[in-house]
Amino acid sequence: MKKIIASLFISLVATSALMAQPKPGMGSSDPEAKKILDAVSAKFKTFKAVQAKFALTIENAGGKALGNKTGALSMKGNKYRISITGQEIFCDGVNVSTYDKSANEVTITKIDPTVNTITPQKLFTNFYDKDFLYKLNGESTVKGKKLQEIELTPIDKTKPFFKVLLYIDKANSTISSAKLFEKSGNKYNYSVSNLNGKANVTDAQFVFDAKQYPGAEVVDLR
Repeated sequence: MKKIIASLFISLVATSALMAQPKPGMGSSDPEAKKILDAVSAKFKTFKAVQAKFALTIENAGGKALGNKTGALSMKGNKYRISITGQEIFCDGVNVSTYDKSANEVTITKIDPTVNTITPQKLFTNFYDKDFLYKLNGESTVKGKKLQEIELTPIDKTKPFFKVLLYIDKANSTISSAKLFEKSGNKYNYSVSNLNGKANVTDAQFVFDAKQYPGAEVVDLR
């Protein structure tokens, strides 16, 4: 379950430019939604390094809670680090190291540029243009914030999810939360807080340091 949760977070929170283009008959995207997403992308590109906190709740098809997780995310260039309950993911731009605390084990893989992976950075930039069809559903006010809801439908119908809802903070053009709907009926709710676009982040933070994890078994799949 931990690996599934982390993988789903990566699938949302965004490296290949070789994504499938919309095919004839698949429909078109909403130009108003594109303006909003373009603004989010432009805002993110002004950040040199980013740190944020996030919360994840999982529900089954009947609305029953299956779990709650909290975590933190750091990004700089093509590097990222995700810390979530029981697990940490380090990406130094070349390799991805996934540490499982319960097993005291780290699995290292090499980034494959031919694989259509959505990295955390990609969620905040222009992934939507080639991966999804999208439309603006409307606006709502939550805790004093005006949020714009954008619905994304994956072009690749083999994906395990069929819909993603993004909630954009209209005042500052940042992603406030997201909901991912799996074909199995499960729903993943993510919320982002304490987003800092001027974070002081060193490159060393994105590299797995075995000295910090005594006795960890290393599974090197590179």
